[in-house]
Amino acid sequence: MPAEAPPHIRLLATADAAAYREVRLEGLQQNPEAFGSSFAFENAQPVAWFAERIAGSEIFGAVAGDQLLGVAGYRQLDGPKQRHKGLLWGMYVRGSARQSGLGERLVEAVIEHASGRIEQLSLTVVVENASARRLYEKLGFVEYGREKHALKQDGRYYDEILMVRFLI
Repeated sequence: MPAEAPPHIRLLATADAAAYREVRLEGLQQNPEAFGSSFAFENAQPVAWFAERIAGSEIFGAVAGDQLLGVAGYRQLDGPKQRHKGLLWGMYVRGSARQSGLGERLVEAVIEHASGRIEQLSLTVVVENASARRLYEKLGFVEYGREKHALKQDGRYYDEILMVRFLI
């Protein structure tokens, strides 16, 4: 029996909407403090809403066979004075695929995609998420600030670290 092919990283297409919805909802349920959205809000959205999100964004997926194991979004800012900047957003790797290097590969794919398009790539990460912070630091992101009470989940506030990686 041949060995299963290792996961590959690719841009998601609208045909991936159902799988993206499943992974996104898992992330919102497992780590609600880490995202600006909520499980209740996105769970109420139809698959078509997720297809529209994919169509209007650049979302990378870690795919093994027919399984979507992780995602990371990229968006270049609009406007003549901000189009030199981009955002890494919505990063999540399923629990079953953690500690496999997929998170690193997803972030590297976003960095590679952004290089030559923008000059700086920014992200936010909840202060308590030490493993994500270590990953981002390992890949060249540096802290440039903190937003107090950036997110509020079930009556609790979460501070976020603002990070940037310069690509030029």
